[in-house]
Amino acid sequence: MNTFAKIELAARYIREGKLVAFPTETVYGLGANALDSMAVAKIFELKERPFFDPLIVHIAQIEQLEDLVLNPAESVYRIAEKFWPGPLTIVLPKSRIVPEIVTAGLTTVGIRMPGNAIALELIRISGCPIAAPSANKFGRISPTTAAHVKKQLPNVDYILDGGKTTVGIESTIIRLTEYGFQILRNGVITQEDLEAVTPFDRHTGIEGLSAPGMMKSHYSPRKKLLIADSHNMEIDTSKAGLMSFSGELDHGYLKVIRLSERKDLKDYAVNMFEAMHAFEDDADVEVIIAEPVSETGIGKAIMDRLRKAEYSWRQELS
Repeated sequence: MNTFAKIELAARYIREGKLVAFPTETVYGLGANALDSMAVAKIFELKERPFFDPLIVHIAQIEQLEDLVLNPAESVYRIAEKFWPGPLTIVLPKSRIVPEIVTAGLTTVGIRMPGNAIALELIRISGCPIAAPSANKFGRISPTTAAHVKKQLPNVDYILDGGKTTVGIESTIIRLTEYGFQILRNGVITQEDLEAVTPFDRHTGIEGLSAPGMMKSHYSPRKKLLIADSHNMEIDTSKAGLMSFSGELDHGYLKVIRLSERKDLKDYAVNMFEAMHAFEDDADVEVIIAEPVSETGIGKAIMDRLRKAEYSWRQELS
């Protein structure tokens, strides 16, 4: 079956109220018709995701905004023109057609247009916006390949294989205020990137769980993961796998995965979750150690993911 035929089959499943795992440029999503409450409920059931955690709605055309959100401001279109299709989600006041299960009862909905040709074609042929969180069990490692999806969600109705994702971490999530924008979740589109289009709001407070990925513990492997620091000296590195970036920490570990041969943070982002999956599946590795990076630019998003991945494990040490 060729790629277009696979997309058509996946689109048929979406129209029938089934679940489809599909590639985006960030991670694989677990998709359902965003306007079908019963189909969306299956996402929460399969992922074992709490209903208080809202979903992102994916669109293929800017015109779909008119149906999904209330009176989008001119600034929304200005931002969309610059960053869509791409790894940016904008949280906006929702219209009545968006089911409350999608937004966890909030009056806002996160919208993005993925920068992946297969995802865009799937949305277009399905004829509906697609609600989709990452295609993994809730709180576990995000999937960047179809194999990662199959490992965690073997009972999904269909997996649309589009190869390895090209960005590797979830989208930046922003919301707009009267002063500009706020970042609810960091991603590869940075504050500096966005400030070239609209001001950054340093005045307004941010509510609790107003977007996906805001919980303290997330993206976590089944094995202990810790960020390399002085508190890890008690770890037996001969039984540990290292997610290496600089190469300066490589000595003494059982296994090392270099995330970038050129010390490029984009490589770290692309390969981070894949490395977690590899070590999680490696019977010889007992502990995963991740090398930290400077929290500038994309580094903010990387460290956000690493801190959430280690959160529950770090609590055991305190």
